[in-house]
Amino acid sequence: MDKRFQVFVSSTFEDLREERQEVMHALLELDCMPAGMELFPAANEDQWSLIKKVIDECDYYLLISGGRYGSIGPQGHSYTEMEYRYALDSGKPVIAFLHKDPQQLAAGRCEQTDDGKKKLVAFRALIQQKMCKFWDSPADLGSVVSRSLVRLTKTTPAIGWIRANQVTDAMAAAEALQLRKKIEELEARLREARLSAPVGAERLSQGEDEFNIDYTFDSTDGTGQGWSWELNFDISWNRIFYDVGPVMLDEATDAELRIALNRMVRERSRPSRTKNRRLAGHKGIRGFSITEHDLQTIKIQLRALGLIAKSERNRSVKDNASYWTLTPYGDQILTTLRAIQKDDEDEPADQPLAAEAAGEESQDAG
Repeated sequence: MDKRFQVFVSSTFEDLREERQEVMHALLELDCMPAGMELFPAANEDQWSLIKKVIDECDYYLLISGGRYGSIGPQGHSYTEMEYRYALDSGKPVIAFLHKDPQQLAAGRCEQTDDGKKKLVAFRALIQQKMCKFWDSPADLGSVVSRSLVRLTKTTPAIGWIRANQVTDAMAAAEALQLRKKIEELEARLREARLSAPVGAERLSQGEDEFNIDYTFDSTDGTGQGWSWELNFDISWNRIFYDVGPVMLDEATDAELRIALNRMVRERSRPSRTKNRRLAGHKGIRGFSITEHDLQTIKIQLRALGLIAKSERNRSVKDNASYWTLTPYGDQILTTLRAIQKDDEDEPADQPLAAEAAGEESQDAG
């Protein structure tokens, strides 16, 4: 990025016009932006506030000292010394350039009073406590400034100024990079969340925990009389999901899910029905139907466990049915439950629903 540095040039004015010109040229050749007392035609309190503001906005402070101390401000110091002290106090990178021998300058370029000479000597002593260089001609000063400022910008890098369009491009690139990182983080979290149980699911009934299902069916006794039954049995959540999960590998409507649950009830309740003496001699067992309450409870539980979700696929406006599908986490769990392990001589943990037993009609309640 193309950066420009703003440099405040401080000095007495009338006696150093030529020297200031050399310094300004040197700064411009270095692509720096000079700022100095040419901007301030008068010296007063408002002027001083403006000077301080400009110094604050500059990246570097540069002082040129010749044979004059300069006009005195309200605090008893020259404005040049006030600027120098303010730059030091504000932590601005400062470099000063002192004439090697001010006494060799023409009389018109030197202090005329003893008080002015004493203050100049004291000011030069203060300057030499910090970084400073010496010069003896305008051309010499220009070259010394160039070399010194190049070194200063390397040892003490400043913020500098750049074109507004470059700032926009840089900010846009930085913002795009930041947003990309944020998106990657969110996508990673989403992938992790999709393949894990929802927060709080550990407190829910699941796995081998059992759920008691109420169901109804019809039968015919040995005399040909019809009977209606209301029974219940216990079944684990793993077995429920084992049986109904496959119908949602793509999608399943509420009606299709009900049929799958009714088929599960018919097959999984057979052992408990076999032990029921009241059913002895009954034939034509049919019309198995899970209660509406338990059907809704199973849907909600599987959803709360993060195993199924409502499908978000776009459909015709005339299609008012609710569709259910496996979540990535549900697909992972179902695969674990139903996949056949290699070299496993034992029977699988569970089997798909068996074909309808003899004597039971295939008439599931829808």
